[in-house]
Amino acid sequence: MLALAFTFPSGRYHATPWDRHVNEGAVVWPPEPWRVLRALIATWHHKVKPLGRHEESTLRGLIEELSRELPEYSLPHASHSHTRHYMPQRETGKTSLVFDAFAAISRNEPLVMAWPKLDLPQEQLALLDDLLAVMGYLGRAESWVEAIRFDGTFQPNCRPGSEQSTSDLSAGESREEIVSLLAPLASDAYGSFRKRFLADKKAAKMLAGTLPESLLDALSVETSNLRALGWSQPPASRKELYRRPSEALRPRRKPQPAAALTATTARYILIGKPLPRVEDTVRIGELFRRTVMSEAKKLFGEDVIPAVISGHGLPKENRHRHAFYLPWDSPISGRRDGDGRIDRLILHFPDGMDQDTRQIAERLSRVWSRDGGEWQIVLENIGESEVGGDLLAKVSEWESVTPYLHPWYMKRGFDVGAQIRRECAMRGMPELVELTPLPAVKVGAQLRQSLHFRRFREKRDLKQPDRQGSFWRIRFAQPIGGPISIGFGCHFGLGMFRPVVVACSLNRASPYE
Repeated sequence: MLALAFTFPSGRYHATPWDRHVNEGAVVWPPEPWRVLRALIATWHHKVKPLGRHEESTLRGLIEELSRELPEYSLPHASHSHTRHYMPQRETGKTSLVFDAFAAISRNEPLVMAWPKLDLPQEQLALLDDLLAVMGYLGRAESWVEAIRFDGTFQPNCRPGSEQSTSDLSAGESREEIVSLLAPLASDAYGSFRKRFLADKKAAKMLAGTLPESLLDALSVETSNLRALGWSQPPASRKELYRRPSEALRPRRKPQPAAALTATTARYILIGKPLPRVEDTVRIGELFRRTVMSEAKKLFGEDVIPAVISGHGLPKENRHRHAFYLPWDSPISGRRDGDGRIDRLILHFPDGMDQDTRQIAERLSRVWSRDGGEWQIVLENIGESEVGGDLLAKVSEWESVTPYLHPWYMKRGFDVGAQIRRECAMRGMPELVELTPLPAVKVGAQLRQSLHFRRFREKRDLKQPDRQGSFWRIRFAQPIGGPISIGFGCHFGLGMFRPVVVACSLNRASPYE
């Protein structure tokens, strides 16, 4: 076996796929076999050939051997990233926005590229060692590289082929995705390819300069010359499908020490135009849950989604200890209220996150609806109660944000107030010492009644004793930490309360006082 190890001292690998524009922000990952061979050839011409220690025939033999077999890879953790800047244009005197995409990689973790069945003769190994020792970059010139022959244990996670064998993946290894990489043609395949093109005299006259006789020379042709003649891909190359981990270019958070794994809450920024209205809280809460469920299904499979995520299969004594999906209109600085639009999402686990739920929380990227609506979500923070802001404050007095829908049918002696008291007691909350009904709540600059809010879930055939809803101010005998969300649809933002202390601290009167 022949294996090469590449590390990137700058922590970046820059390489644009052949058929993509640089401003599309695409990165080809892992480094293509075709590109690696061209880097070896460039290093030969610029740094090794002038020393006179090796014959060019040795290089030709080395390149032909490396072209016979498709390599496998052991990929380090990486993430797709980019910078953007404005480049001056000489012709117009203006500037244009340029995206510089790259794979961000650990400076110390090597990428290993191996040809499992390849054994090179000694003179080719000696040349390869000299080439690797002075190779300065791989991909674009910004991709500084250090390369050596690798003799350690090789465990590939990126292999040629489009179908995954059950024996290929070890237990617990992530799913795979298919990517297309440029690989060099074998020497005899290139000879046949060249012969077909040059059989046409008109094509031969135009293309002969880009179809030299040897594979080595064909791999040495300048990219600008190939593009000038309209080649859709380099003539000495072939496109090969590879299977790589589906998370090969996804950001990963650094492992947290055990003491830090006490998080209960993740807060996300909701991005999109237009942002949803506060009145549609329950709809967005259900879409948020669907997003989390979808990510859990991708990670663990449909049959093993954690119960604290789905809310299914929990014992009756669970008492709402599973996940809350709470849309939130965060207050504007210096004001008690927001603008009436949902701009945050709160994912809250009353009993804390384990490794599985935290992994799901860190992967979320968008919320979408079946009617074409879509919003990007960005993880803003993850941690304990302080992450939730006002919703998770610890105070005695709270007031409605969204309508409370009582979960049981009313009867004599069991009105709405009694149901609120009963539900709070069942959840182990402190004693309620005051309940005050409110005629309306303020949403942005408007006063809204419960009928202005969406009060029904998408799931059909649900028992819903209350279809109208009501607003309340409640006070406990002692401070209690949020979130407080009770009643029908409470896990999706109905029956949600916020601390009254926020209004008091800003010296603003409630809209109904």
